[in-house]
Amino acid sequence: MAKLRTALIIATMAVAVAGCQKKRPETLPPGPGPVDPGPGPGPDTSGEDAPGTPGHFKRNVISDTVLFALDQYDIDAEARRILDSQSQWLTQFPNTRITIEGHADERGTREYNLALGDRRANAAKNYLAARGVSPTRITTISYGKERPIALGSDEASWAQNRRAVTIVLN
Repeated sequence: MAKLRTALIIATMAVAVAGCQKKRPETLPPGPGPVDPGPGPGPDTSGEDAPGTPGHFKRNVISDTVLFALDQYDIDAEARRILDSQSQWLTQFPNTRITIEGHADERGTREYNLALGDRRANAAKNYLAARGVSPTRITTISYGKERPIALGSDEASWAQNRRAVTIVLN
């Protein structure tokens, strides 16, 4: 009985191993040959970004960042100037989608700053929508105090961190 069991185990293992072997195809594909790069465009040496790209956006608007006062999310005169330049650019590229990130400084609770960042991002979104940019092209996200741009614990650093940043997705 033990010999029969051992023989069955060996036979099962042989079938399993034989089933796992890779079969060689009847015909092999051709080997690698010389690569012809063709007359296509070469590398971009102009240093300029293509129209509609994130780099083109940053070069052609006043700023991608709107700053806010302490505990505020209202759009002041400087923010309007920046967002007007963004809306003009976005009007030229109607298929471009953006995300507006809302940020806060390190003061306050995590929950408070997430809510404040959300209000800042939505204030910028609503302003752009009022200027003719379709709201369906704009998503918002709040990072609260989680992603500071300036790491100091002073008014100059806090002022830089109270912001809404427009990010081009295409």
